[in-house]
Amino acid sequence: MAAESPAERLRDELTCSICLEYFQEPVSVHCGHNFCRACISQCWGESEPNFSCPQCRETAQQRNFRPSRELARVIEIAKGLSFQAAKGSRGEQVCERHQEALKLFCEEDQTPICVVCDKSKAHRSHTVAPIEEAAQEYKEQFQTRLQALMEEREKLLGWKLTGEKRSSEYVGKTEAEREKIVAQFKQLHQFLEEEEQLLLARLGELEKEIVKLQDENITKLSAEISRLSELISEMEGKCQQPASEFLQDIRSTLGRCQQGKLQQPVEISPDLAKRLGDFTQKNIVLKETLRKFQDALMFELQTAMTLDPDTAHPQLVLSADRKSVRLGDTWQQVPNNPERFDAVFCVLGSEGFTSGRHCWEVDLGDGQCWAVGVARESVRRKRGLSFNPKEVIWAVQWLHRDQFQARTFPETTVSLGRVPSRIRVCLDCDEGQVAFFSADNKAPIFTFPPASFNGERIRPWFCFWDSETQLRLCS
Repeated sequence: MAAESPAERLRDELTCSICLEYFQEPVSVHCGHNFCRACISQCWGESEPNFSCPQCRETAQQRNFRPSRELARVIEIAKGLSFQAAKGSRGEQVCERHQEALKLFCEEDQTPICVVCDKSKAHRSHTVAPIEEAAQEYKEQFQTRLQALMEEREKLLGWKLTGEKRSSEYVGKTEAEREKIVAQFKQLHQFLEEEEQLLLARLGELEKEIVKLQDENITKLSAEISRLSELISEMEGKCQQPASEFLQDIRSTLGRCQQGKLQQPVEISPDLAKRLGDFTQKNIVLKETLRKFQDALMFELQTAMTLDPDTAHPQLVLSADRKSVRLGDTWQQVPNNPERFDAVFCVLGSEGFTSGRHCWEVDLGDGQCWAVGVARESVRRKRGLSFNPKEVIWAVQWLHRDQFQARTFPETTVSLGRVPSRIRVCLDCDEGQVAFFSADNKAPIFTFPPASFNGERIRPWFCFWDSETQLRLCS
């Protein structure tokens, strides 16, 4: 075995034989051996009659040790020398506690340690390995994981490039569609402006003809009225004259007073009336076209919608996203708040509307007992309902098989066609109108007559009769 170096011998001399670390508050016992104050105090305890040295076993009758201040100063100097020697020789990191080079690696604590740490209680039972071997082993693990991370990064970069390319393509398509829409609406605006100017010009010409005809009639009638007024005045004066004077030129006077056939004013010709009727009809067509255009736009707009759990009947089960609802088998423990339906399996949408146009789609699933529509905020919650506008509910319902109906007031049921897979509910608060369309082909299902909502909040409304039904609000 190679002889120990002076530094190693010095470290051994300055190491406590109990804790195998540099002395902490070194003290000398009766035989001259040195120990840490805490180590010898713990070793001797309080109750032993004889105090033996842990190193040479020499006993003493009294517990006696004295501080060794000189040894403590030597230990501090040795630590400094060990730190400078280790740092100066190889530039390695050293143990902060023992000032020794970190030559070992503790597998349990996953940290570099020195040879003194290896012999200490903290690491005596742990598995250790030379630090170079441990570093090489972990470097290999690092290389494996590094390669996997690099592959993942390459994959993510590929996805990123693909996504950017696809996004760029879609942005280009949206820009092209935007340009088409702007161009088409520009043409539409130009056409409507030209049509407006043409119709207004024709209407202005028709108005001028009517005013001219009216002015001519008024002129003729005014002249005839003036002539008759003068003749009446003359006749009244003639009747006041003496008989001899009155009878002079009587034949001529009677001839002038003879009642002539009044000429009726020229009425508006059938041609003018027809032309005016054509404008009225064009306005009707224009209004209908505008309504269809607005209805078409409604299919491109959809109001975000969720269900209100505070209104749901205790037996209704809502999904976590509050988009779907079904009828459960048991009565859930929920607060009996005033907003909650408790007699009919109903639930309202969270959103309510007092103005504007709004629409949403409902996926009907496979159930056959449901009702979908809208209701006023004041709809009854605590007793039975009659599903019609009298009860402030506008809805369509499917009771079983072919019974797809709209309930209206007075108490009549309107049978509808085939049940679509999705229904689009359209609400126009300003016009007081509720309409239902098939979301599959945009075909109209039923439109209720205009109603007066009186500014009250209108909310989506859903109802169930069997557990197989599940309705879902489409995104």
